[in-house]
Amino acid sequence: MNAAAVLTQLFAVIVAVAAAPLFLGWVNVCRAWLQNRRAPPLAQPYRTIGKLLHKEAVLAHDVSPLFRFAPYAIFGSMATAAAIIPALGLDLPFARAADAIALVGLFATARVFAALAAMDTGTAFGTLGARREMMLGFLAEPALLMVFFTASLIAGSTELPVIAGTHQSHTLAVHPSLAFAAIAFLMVLLAENARIPVDNPSTHLELTMIHEAMVLEYSARHLALIEWAAALKLFNYACMGFALFLPWGVAVDLASPPVLAGALAVLAAKLLLAGAALALIETVNAKIRIFRAPEFLAFAFMLAVLGLLVRLLVQE
Repeated sequence: MNAAAVLTQLFAVIVAVAAAPLFLGWVNVCRAWLQNRRAPPLAQPYRTIGKLLHKEAVLAHDVSPLFRFAPYAIFGSMATAAAIIPALGLDLPFARAADAIALVGLFATARVFAALAAMDTGTAFGTLGARREMMLGFLAEPALLMVFFTASLIAGSTELPVIAGTHQSHTLAVHPSLAFAAIAFLMVLLAENARIPVDNPSTHLELTMIHEAMVLEYSARHLALIEWAAALKLFNYACMGFALFLPWGVAVDLASPPVLAGALAVLAAKLLLAGAALALIETVNAKIRIFRAPEFLAFAFMLAVLGLLVRLLVQE
């Protein structure tokens, strides 16, 4: 591993961490446009994070050190996941250090820390949100694994750079197994990132909120890290979808600046389209009841398994 490769990998992580709030701001702007509302500033997530970082943290007297450590663990998990996902190039050293199964484990680690910190305060809302979050994770993770297994059967590997490189070398075509897996992945993305129809990221109703219920006791820098990690998680899921289903445009080697600039331009174009599509999905759908969320994720798991079976039986 040479110094140039490490610097390129570090640059890719910095791009992901820095661009994640901007991607979230773009989704919010598109939602406002589609709902005929005045759009918030595109940089509003940066302003929110900056304002929280300058405030003084207020903590309950009976919380354990876990409550203080959880935001750093959650943000660290999302940053590590960004290093594994091949968003800009396939030949990044950290991207081959772990496979897709380890990536699911990183998301699970962040979820466990968030749930434990929510229950650590002993409030009713925190416990309620933690239970709902673990229920959704228990159903979403198997569906996500089935999506990865479907893609890995085609590529012959569970490493995301190998999967993306294999699909990139093929001609553009519609594979039935990948079509089922793509729909399942989209449903998991909506559930895992607290988006409509599973959750509403802007709600504060105690009967419906999931993510917001777990972070009600956080403030200042801790809340800033959690909000930043939530934006980075959405960014990571979008880049995972690109690597699995739309890998064209990802550079094979980022050694030269023109290739790096081209990969950045392609990634920006994909994020613009993905943000608009996500906003459209959230606009035309209503939030489902919390008791229907397991059915939503069970359907996603069924589609992912169906894609796996199609791949095994048809051998596209």
